[in-house]
Amino acid sequence: MTNLPLQMALYFNCFFFPLWLVGSIVVLELKWNHLSSLYQIILAAVYIVYFIIEVVRLYLGYLGNLMERVPELAGSWLLTLLLSLPLMALLNFNVNATLLPLERALHLIMGLFVLVEVVVGYLAIRSMVTYQVTKYHLQQFADLDQMDDDGGYFPDTRYTC
Repeated sequence: MTNLPLQMALYFNCFFFPLWLVGSIVVLELKWNHLSSLYQIILAAVYIVYFIIEVVRLYLGYLGNLMERVPELAGSWLLTLLLSLPLMALLNFNVNATLLPLERALHLIMGLFVLVEVVVGYLAIRSMVTYQVTKYHLQQFADLDQMDDDGGYFPDTRYTC
């Protein structure tokens, strides 16, 4: 039940993230002296927090999608929706931060990755939960085949004397 579009988005995001990070740090260094001290602190904090969130988010997304684990995939989706998306919106649409063309291009591509992962991640979680619930209910029917008339399970005949 792994979701191929989500896995592709996570895969390409893993390759683009180091490029985005290096490009953003280089551009931040170029414009550091032209920013007010408030924006210097805010942008430094945003990049540090985003780096930590992105590493954890991509790891949970890979683990949740490939191993078909709903809690990890839901954690990745919540990190994407509640933290990565607002931080990317701040980096993309903050007019007081003096965005350079390279920075705008990098942030737009990363923002598109995040937006795609929000939408596709929701669909992946929904289909994975439906599949696991169905599998659970079908497993109960398989267990009914092993019950006797009294409601107990058949004794295991291997261990009788």
